[in-house]
Amino acid sequence: MAEFDTFESFMLAYQNMVYSLAIRLLGREADAEDVSQEVFLRAYNHFAELASSPTVGGWLKTVTRNLCLNHLTRYRNRWRFFSEMSREEDSDDPLWDVPVEETTGTALEEVDQRQVLEIALQKLPAAQRVPLVLYHFEELSYEEIAAQLRISLSKVKTDIFRARESLRRKLKLSMETGEVLGRGTL
Repeated sequence: MAEFDTFESFMLAYQNMVYSLAIRLLGREADAEDVSQEVFLRAYNHFAELASSPTVGGWLKTVTRNLCLNHLTRYRNRWRFFSEMSREEDSDDPLWDVPVEETTGTALEEVDQRQVLEIALQKLPAAQRVPLVLYHFEELSYEEIAAQLRISLSKVKTDIFRARESLRRKLKLSMETGEVLGRGTL
């Protein structure tokens, strides 16, 4: 029973890190929950080695990232199709609108800036969101991202550039209108 209590404490210490990485990469709560659960199942199977390891956080991040990328690969045709849809040939705005959970605040200053950024990230197409998260949050190089996603280096650079521009537009519009990103037609 003591091992179970120890593992429960371990899970509580790392659950936010694992889930936040999963939600950033996958953009869907249900998928992030599934991946997080799988990460901790794998951690439980290796808990004897992990319990005393000083690099357990890195191990969990690596497993989470790999499981998320595997999940996205399984659905690559679907997300590639949607990420390439646009209103105009030169526009990066998708035709479809990703539903985002409503926030309780009515003005931007009432909402934590980090939460607004997370909402904006979730609204990006996966082809843009994933490389951006891997670069800025996971601190992978362009070359490492290209290798992980099995895409060209130029596509990684283009996707990150487009993601930054899209985020900039969404955040600027949100600040100008005073609306939270989850509301309206951003």
